[in-house]
Amino acid sequence: MMRSLFSAVSGLKTHQTKMDVIGNNVANVNTVAFKSSATTFSEIMYQTVSNASGANAATGKGGVNARQIGLGVTSGSTKITIASSGAAETTGDGFDIRLTDKVTTNFFIVNTGSQNLFTRAGSFYVDGAGNLAMTSTGYTVMGWQVDPTTGDIKKDTVSALRIMQEKNLTSPAEATTKGTVAGIMDKNDTGVTSDEGHMMNLNFFDKMGYRYVARLAVKVVDPDAERYTVELKDILDSNNVSILDEYLNGGNGAALSKVFGENGTETKSFKGSDNHISFYPDGTPDGKPAGYYYAYDTFTMDDPPQELTEYAAVTLDPENNSYSVEPFTYFASAQDALDRNSSTGDPDLKPLTELFGMTQEQLNAFGSATNPKLVYNDVTGEYEYTKPTVNYTLKFSEENGTFSYVGGAGSDSVMLNMSQLGSNFEDIEIDFSTCTAASNGGKTTMGADPGINNGSEGAGRALGKMIGISINNNGRIFGSYDNGNTELLGQIAVAQFANASGLEKVGENCYTTTLNSGDFDGIGVEIAADGSSMISGELEMSNVDLSTEFTQMIITQRGFQSNSRVITTSDTLLEELINLKR
Repeated sequence: MMRSLFSAVSGLKTHQTKMDVIGNNVANVNTVAFKSSATTFSEIMYQTVSNASGANAATGKGGVNARQIGLGVTSGSTKITIASSGAAETTGDGFDIRLTDKVTTNFFIVNTGSQNLFTRAGSFYVDGAGNLAMTSTGYTVMGWQVDPTTGDIKKDTVSALRIMQEKNLTSPAEATTKGTVAGIMDKNDTGVTSDEGHMMNLNFFDKMGYRYVARLAVKVVDPDAERYTVELKDILDSNNVSILDEYLNGGNGAALSKVFGENGTETKSFKGSDNHISFYPDGTPDGKPAGYYYAYDTFTMDDPPQELTEYAAVTLDPENNSYSVEPFTYFASAQDALDRNSSTGDPDLKPLTELFGMTQEQLNAFGSATNPKLVYNDVTGEYEYTKPTVNYTLKFSEENGTFSYVGGAGSDSVMLNMSQLGSNFEDIEIDFSTCTAASNGGKTTMGADPGINNGSEGAGRALGKMIGISINNNGRIFGSYDNGNTELLGQIAVAQFANASGLEKVGENCYTTTLNSGDFDGIGVEIAADGSSMISGELEMSNVDLSTEFTQMIITQRGFQSNSRVITTSDTLLEELINLKR
């Protein structure tokens, strides 16, 4: 009799425990990423009244089963349905993240300040210190940092993701290193045929993010052969001040050919007589000072017969393709000529540095006594000399107008040597390969832009300020800046366990490891390793199924009611037993 009472009491207690679990499930029906629990019952033990016996051939009796009376029920286990994901709730908040599981259940890693915990609740925000943290508890979200050497994620021990730290608030400036000229060249464009040429502005940045513009001009040379020149007209800063003029007027060997067009030479010709002209940078053989152009005429004196050389100063005018020479003086006697040739220096001779506005080093490149660059051409009857070019030849196919070369055969690009103007610049390679020549109604559409391909490679950038943060499906966190840059700031790591159901709930939507769940190695894994992902702008809802909970509630209620009936009936039997005494 007493056994039935105590069995019924254990039934009441166990059903009350189950009802407690159901009540907790229902209470958390709207808790973010809550995982419902289910209770299973287990028998306690049995009292054996008689043991089982086997069959006896001698007596002819069969075997007898043991007689046992159960002593009640207990809660066998409370299992968390942790592998069952809740439905998705769209929030539109970029810091709300839902975990999707492909093979293994994943967990965010959060830190309380003293230990790592694990959660499925991805409702995060950026706290006052710039850390990514849980909105409910303030626990910091853990992940991997960016390796400053490689710029990629360094997957070592997880640490707090401080995504809004000072160094992440700005994106460094970048100097422009590449440019593109594209569009249509129409030889009938009046701008191309004018003295000014067709103007193009190339905007670019220096290493500190200051903006400049290089003004390029395209002029026609031979329209029938589709041949043009590209010249550098000016380089202006953001205040429209010419830094090119400052460079050219600053001395120290400054020359336009060092900035643009230093890839080759061009030949200049001068009309004149057949008197030979040569340049002696180290001085003439008979002692004339260095740094001058001299014209000389070799002639023979009959009294006595001998060869004499007379010098005179030469003034060159490259822009007008002309030169002038002081007339030669022929003397009455050889002695007079010898006396003149033996003189040292001439105050009327002008140094080439003055005539050209170049340095002596640059002028020396024009030639020497043993290798003269200024010579008389017997075929053309002209005097010729070579000089560094300050423009580039731009050539298109005469047949179909496709790009042929710029600067020289086989070349697709030219260099704007900005490093000559200061260490805050990078040289800019300007690609012309996408240009074409065609009839376009007399309009040339060629224009210059920084960068190549998608417009970002080598384009350079100003200093950028952070304007947004985004998190991709792999948990990588990116900062967006107003200069167009996107910087990698870190990556959210996840934890996986051999037995996720073995984790222990510690409240506040968090779990901790147990002996039966498996340990956390302190490093974590990348969520995409098994095909899982993170969805930004969504949260995981509770996986509580109310229909199931209400059904279990009815079953639990009836079970509790039935056990209470057992107690009532047992009490009635006891009452009848007591009444036997009367």
